[in-house]
Amino acid sequence: MDSRVKSFVEAAMAMPPVTYDEDTPRFRSVFISDLHLGTIGCQADALLDFLKHHPSEYLYLVGDIVDGWQLRKRWYWPQAHNDVVQKLLRRARKGSKVIFVPGNHDEFAREFCNHHFGGIEVMHDAVHTTVDGRRMWITHGDYFDGVIRFAKWLAYLGDNAYELTLRVNHYFNLVRKRLGFPYWSLSAYLKDKVKMAVNFISDFEVALAHEARHRGYHGVICGHIHRAEMREIDGVLYCNDGDWVESLSALVEHMDGRLELVYWHQVVGAFAPVPSIKAAKPVMA
Repeated sequence: MDSRVKSFVEAAMAMPPVTYDEDTPRFRSVFISDLHLGTIGCQADALLDFLKHHPSEYLYLVGDIVDGWQLRKRWYWPQAHNDVVQKLLRRARKGSKVIFVPGNHDEFAREFCNHHFGGIEVMHDAVHTTVDGRRMWITHGDYFDGVIRFAKWLAYLGDNAYELTLRVNHYFNLVRKRLGFPYWSLSAYLKDKVKMAVNFISDFEVALAHEARHRGYHGVICGHIHRAEMREIDGVLYCNDGDWVESLSALVEHMDGRLELVYWHQVVGAFAPVPSIKAAKPVMA
Protein backbone atom coordinates (compact mmCIF):
# COMPACT_ATOMS: atom_id res chain seq x y z
CA MET A 1 0.00 0.00 0.00
CA ASP A 2 1.28 3.50 -0.86
CA SER A 3 2.69 5.18 2.26
CA ARG A 4 0.48 8.25 1.80
CA VAL A 5 -2.64 6.12 1.44
CA LYS A 6 -1.59 4.07 4.44
CA SER A 7 -1.09 7.23 6.50
CA PHE A 8 -4.48 8.54 5.44
CA VAL A 9 -6.24 5.28 6.35
CA GLU A 10 -4.49 5.10 9.72
CA ALA A 11 -5.39 8.71 10.47
CA ALA A 12 -9.01 8.12 9.51
CA MET A 13 -9.21 5.03 11.70
CA ALA A 14 -7.74 6.96 14.61
CA MET A 15 -10.37 9.70 14.39
CA PRO A 16 -13.15 9.52 17.00
CA PRO A 17 -16.56 8.52 15.66
CA VAL A 18 -18.81 11.32 14.47
CA THR A 19 -21.34 12.10 17.16
CA TYR A 20 -24.15 14.57 17.62
CA ASP A 21 -26.22 15.83 20.51
CA GLU A 22 -29.50 13.92 20.34
CA ASP A 23 -31.19 16.83 22.16
CA THR A 24 -30.31 19.27 19.36
CA PRO A 25 -33.22 19.36 16.86
CA ARG A 26 -32.44 17.95 13.44
CA PHE A 27 -36.05 18.28 12.29
CA ARG A 28 -38.55 21.02 12.96
CA SER A 29 -41.40 18.60 13.63
CA VAL A 30 -41.98 14.88 14.04
CA PHE A 31 -45.42 13.23 13.98
CA ILE A 32 -45.92 9.69 15.27
CA SER A 33 -49.03 7.73 16.19
CA ASP A 34 -50.37 4.29 16.98
CA LEU A 35 -47.48 3.15 19.15
CA HIS A 36 -49.85 0.84 21.04
CA LEU A 37 -47.68 0.70 24.12
CA GLY A 38 -48.93 -2.12 26.30
CA THR A 39 -49.26 -4.66 23.49
CA ILE A 40 -46.92 -7.31 22.18
CA GLY A 41 -47.18 -5.77 18.71
CA CYS A 42 -45.55 -2.47 19.71
CA GLN A 43 -42.09 -2.16 18.14
CA ALA A 44 -40.67 -0.22 21.09
CA ASP A 45 -36.99 -0.85 20.35
CA ALA A 46 -37.36 0.45 16.81
CA LEU A 47 -39.23 3.49 18.11
CA LEU A 48 -36.51 4.24 20.67
CA ASP A 49 -33.91 4.11 17.91
CA PHE A 50 -36.01 6.45 15.79
CA LEU A 51 -36.49 8.97 18.61
CA LYS A 52 -32.76 8.90 19.37
CA HIS A 53 -31.83 9.87 15.82
CA HIS A 54 -34.71 12.28 15.12
CA PRO A 55 -34.77 15.07 17.73
CA SER A 56 -37.15 17.89 16.80
CA GLU A 57 -38.50 21.24 17.94
CA TYR A 58 -42.07 19.89 17.87
CA LEU A 59 -43.12 16.33 18.61
CA TYR A 60 -46.75 15.40 17.97
CA LEU A 61 -48.18 12.18 19.43
CA VAL A 62 -51.18 11.63 17.18
CA GLY A 63 -53.17 9.12 19.23
CA ASP A 64 -53.19 5.48 20.32
CA ILE A 65 -49.92 5.99 22.15
CA VAL A 66 -51.01 3.67 24.97
CA ASP A 67 -53.42 0.83 24.21
CA GLY A 68 -55.95 1.08 27.02
CA TRP A 69 -58.23 -1.47 25.36
CA GLN A 70 -55.65 -4.24 25.64
CA LEU A 71 -54.26 -3.20 29.02
CA ARG A 72 -57.72 -3.48 30.54
CA LYS A 73 -57.82 -7.13 29.47
CA ARG A 74 -54.25 -8.12 30.31
CA TRP A 75 -51.27 -6.22 31.66
CA TYR A 76 -48.26 -6.14 29.38
CA TRP A 77 -45.64 -3.47 30.05
CA PRO A 78 -42.01 -4.48 29.41
CA GLN A 79 -39.09 -2.19 30.20
CA ALA A 80 -38.80 -1.00 26.59
CA HIS A 81 -42.32 0.46 26.78
CA ASN A 82 -41.41 2.32 29.95
CA ASP A 83 -38.25 3.55 28.21
CA VAL A 84 -40.39 5.04 25.42
CA VAL A 85 -42.48 6.99 27.94
CA GLN A 86 -39.34 8.24 29.67
CA LYS A 87 -37.86 9.26 26.31
CA LEU A 88 -40.98 11.31 25.47
CA LEU A 89 -40.94 13.00 28.88
CA ARG A 90 -37.24 13.74 28.48
CA ARG A 91 -37.90 15.41 25.13
CA ALA A 92 -40.39 17.73 26.82
CA ARG A 93 -37.95 18.50 29.65
CA LYS A 94 -35.18 19.29 27.15
CA GLY A 95 -37.28 21.94 25.42
CA SER A 96 -39.18 20.19 22.63
CA LYS A 97 -42.84 21.15 22.42
CA VAL A 98 -44.60 17.80 22.85
CA ILE A 99 -48.32 17.66 22.03
CA PHE A 100 -50.47 14.59 22.64
CA VAL A 101 -53.72 14.20 20.67
CA PRO A 102 -55.43 11.07 22.11
CA GLY A 103 -57.04 8.40 19.94
CA ASN A 104 -59.68 5.77 20.56
CA HIS A 105 -57.33 3.31 22.26
CA ASP A 106 -56.17 5.95 24.74
CA GLU A 107 -59.48 7.82 24.86
CA PHE A 108 -59.19 7.96 28.67
CA ALA A 109 -56.71 10.79 28.12
CA ARG A 110 -59.36 12.92 26.42
CA GLU A 111 -60.67 13.78 29.88
CA PHE A 112 -57.42 15.69 30.40
CA CYS A 113 -57.44 17.81 27.24
CA ASN A 114 -56.03 21.32 27.72
CA HIS A 115 -53.84 20.10 30.59
CA HIS A 116 -50.09 19.51 30.83
CA PHE A 117 -48.46 16.39 32.24
CA GLY A 118 -44.70 16.30 32.61
CA GLY A 119 -44.44 19.09 30.06
CA ILE A 120 -46.61 17.25 27.52
CA GLU A 121 -49.71 19.16 26.41
CA VAL A 122 -52.89 17.11 25.88
CA MET A 123 -55.23 18.43 23.17
CA HIS A 124 -58.39 17.13 21.51
CA ASP A 125 -56.92 18.15 18.16
CA ALA A 126 -54.28 20.63 17.09
CA VAL A 127 -53.21 22.94 14.29
CA HIS A 128 -49.58 23.02 13.19
CA THR A 129 -48.19 25.73 10.92
CA THR A 130 -45.21 24.65 8.85
CA VAL A 131 -42.24 26.93 8.16
CA ASP A 132 -43.62 27.67 4.70
CA GLY A 133 -46.99 28.77 6.13
CA ARG A 134 -49.20 25.72 5.62
CA ARG A 135 -51.79 25.12 8.33
CA MET A 136 -52.15 21.41 9.06
CA TRP A 137 -55.04 20.01 11.09
CA ILE A 138 -53.90 17.25 13.46
CA THR A 139 -56.41 14.63 14.61
CA HIS A 140 -56.13 10.92 15.34
CA GLY A 141 -58.93 10.15 12.87
CA ASP A 142 -61.17 7.76 14.81
CA TYR A 143 -64.10 10.18 14.61
CA PHE A 144 -64.16 9.47 10.89
CA ASP A 145 -64.35 5.71 11.41
CA GLY A 146 -68.01 4.68 11.25
CA VAL A 147 -67.38 1.45 13.16
CA ILE A 148 -65.80 3.35 16.07
CA ARG A 149 -68.60 5.92 16.15
CA PHE A 150 -71.68 3.79 15.63
CA ALA A 151 -70.77 0.16 16.43
CA LYS A 152 -68.10 0.24 19.10
CA TRP A 153 -68.81 -3.36 20.08
CA LEU A 154 -67.79 -4.36 16.56
CA ALA A 155 -64.61 -2.32 16.93
CA TYR A 156 -63.73 -4.24 20.11
CA LEU A 157 -64.40 -7.52 18.31
CA GLY A 158 -62.20 -6.44 15.43
CA ASP A 159 -59.51 -5.33 17.85
CA ASN A 160 -59.36 -8.82 19.37
CA ALA A 161 -58.96 -10.37 15.92
CA TYR A 162 -56.32 -7.79 15.06
CA GLU A 163 -54.44 -8.52 18.29
CA LEU A 164 -54.41 -12.22 17.41
CA THR A 165 -53.01 -11.38 13.98
CA LEU A 166 -50.28 -9.28 15.59
CA ARG A 167 -49.33 -12.12 17.93
CA VAL A 168 -49.01 -14.50 14.99
CA ASN A 169 -47.04 -11.82 13.14
CA HIS A 170 -44.73 -11.30 16.13
CA TYR A 171 -43.63 -14.93 16.38
CA PHE A 172 -43.49 -15.30 12.60
CA ASN A 173 -41.05 -12.39 12.40
CA LEU A 174 -38.90 -13.80 15.19
CA VAL A 175 -38.32 -16.79 12.94
CA ARG A 176 -37.72 -14.55 9.90
CA LYS A 177 -35.18 -12.49 11.84
CA ARG A 178 -33.24 -15.58 12.90
CA LEU A 179 -33.16 -16.69 9.28
CA GLY A 180 -31.86 -13.29 8.20
CA PHE A 181 -35.06 -12.08 6.52
CA PRO A 182 -36.44 -8.54 6.98
CA TYR A 183 -39.56 -7.60 8.93
CA TRP A 184 -42.85 -8.36 7.15
CA SER A 185 -46.34 -7.35 8.28
CA LEU A 186 -49.07 -9.96 7.91
CA SER A 187 -51.87 -7.57 8.81
CA ALA A 188 -50.66 -4.93 6.34
CA TYR A 189 -50.54 -7.61 3.64
CA LEU A 190 -54.10 -8.66 4.44
CA LYS A 191 -55.28 -5.06 4.29
CA ASP A 192 -53.86 -4.73 0.80
CA LYS A 193 -55.56 -7.94 -0.33
CA VAL A 194 -59.01 -7.57 1.23
CA LYS A 195 -61.19 -5.36 -0.96
CA MET A 196 -63.41 -4.17 1.88
CA ALA A 197 -60.39 -2.99 3.87
CA VAL A 198 -59.04 -1.14 0.84
CA ASN A 199 -62.40 0.59 0.32
CA PHE A 200 -62.55 1.55 4.00
CA ILE A 201 -59.09 3.11 3.84
CA SER A 202 -60.00 5.11 0.74
CA ASP A 203 -63.26 6.37 2.30
CA PHE A 204 -61.43 7.30 5.50
CA GLU A 205 -58.79 9.30 3.65
CA VAL A 206 -61.33 11.17 1.53
CA ALA A 207 -63.54 11.97 4.54
CA LEU A 208 -60.65 13.47 6.49
CA ALA A 209 -59.39 15.48 3.53
CA HIS A 210 -62.86 16.87 2.89
CA GLU A 211 -63.25 17.88 6.54
CA ALA A 212 -59.87 19.61 6.49
CA ARG A 213 -60.92 21.42 3.32
CA HIS A 214 -64.21 22.45 4.94
CA ARG A 215 -62.31 23.90 7.90
CA GLY A 216 -59.99 25.83 5.62
CA TYR A 217 -56.75 23.98 6.30
CA HIS A 218 -54.01 23.19 3.82
CA GLY A 219 -53.92 19.60 4.97
CA VAL A 220 -54.56 17.01 7.66
CA ILE A 221 -52.19 14.80 9.66
CA CYS A 222 -53.70 11.69 11.22
CA GLY A 223 -53.13 8.08 12.19
CA HIS A 224 -55.65 5.39 13.23
CA ILE A 225 -55.68 3.06 10.21
CA HIS A 226 -52.03 1.94 10.40
CA ARG A 227 -51.32 2.91 6.82
CA ALA A 228 -48.69 5.55 6.13
CA GLU A 229 -49.66 7.76 3.22
CA MET A 230 -49.10 11.25 1.86
CA ARG A 231 -51.08 12.43 -1.13
CA GLU A 232 -53.19 15.30 -2.35
CA ILE A 233 -56.97 14.85 -2.29
CA ASP A 234 -59.06 17.59 -3.89
CA GLY A 235 -56.46 20.25 -3.20
CA VAL A 236 -55.79 19.16 0.38
CA LEU A 237 -52.66 17.34 1.56
CA TYR A 238 -53.62 14.13 3.35
CA CYS A 239 -50.87 12.78 5.62
CA ASN A 240 -51.08 9.61 7.67
CA ASP A 241 -47.97 9.03 9.75
CA GLY A 242 -48.56 5.27 9.94
CA ASP A 243 -47.81 3.35 13.13
CA TRP A 244 -45.20 1.52 15.19
CA VAL A 245 -46.79 -1.89 14.92
CA GLU A 246 -46.82 -2.52 11.16
CA SER A 247 -45.55 0.43 9.13
CA LEU A 248 -42.82 1.54 11.57
CA SER A 249 -43.13 5.00 10.08
CA ALA A 250 -43.34 8.68 10.93
CA LEU A 251 -44.01 12.01 9.27
CA VAL A 252 -41.29 14.64 9.61
CA GLU A 253 -41.11 18.33 8.79
CA HIS A 254 -37.68 19.46 7.65
CA MET A 255 -36.28 22.82 8.71
CA ASP A 256 -37.39 24.31 5.38
CA GLY A 257 -41.01 23.15 5.83
CA ARG A 258 -40.90 20.08 3.59
CA LEU A 259 -43.02 17.19 4.82
CA GLU A 260 -41.77 13.65 4.32
CA LEU A 261 -42.69 10.13 5.37
CA VAL A 262 -39.86 8.03 6.76
CA TYR A 263 -39.77 4.29 7.48
CA TRP A 264 -37.63 2.40 9.97
CA HIS A 265 -36.20 -0.79 8.53
CA GLN A 266 -35.76 -3.33 11.29
CA VAL A 267 -32.84 -5.19 9.77
CA VAL A 268 -30.59 -2.31 8.69
CA GLY A 269 -31.78 0.22 11.27
CA ALA A 270 -31.94 2.96 8.67
CA PHE A 271 -34.59 5.16 7.15
CA ALA A 272 -35.75 5.29 3.55
CA PRO A 273 -37.59 8.47 2.55
CA VAL A 274 -40.48 8.51 0.12
CA PRO A 275 -41.02 11.48 -2.21
CA SER A 276 -42.44 14.54 -0.49
CA ILE A 277 -45.06 16.77 -2.09
CA LYS A 278 -46.35 20.26 -1.49
CA ALA A 279 -49.94 20.99 -0.57
CA ALA A 280 -52.18 23.24 -2.59
CA LYS A 281 -53.69 26.38 -1.05
CA PRO A 282 -56.70 25.74 1.22
CA VAL A 283 -60.16 25.97 -0.29
CA MET A 284 -62.90 27.41 1.90
CA ALA A 285 -66.24 25.57 1.72
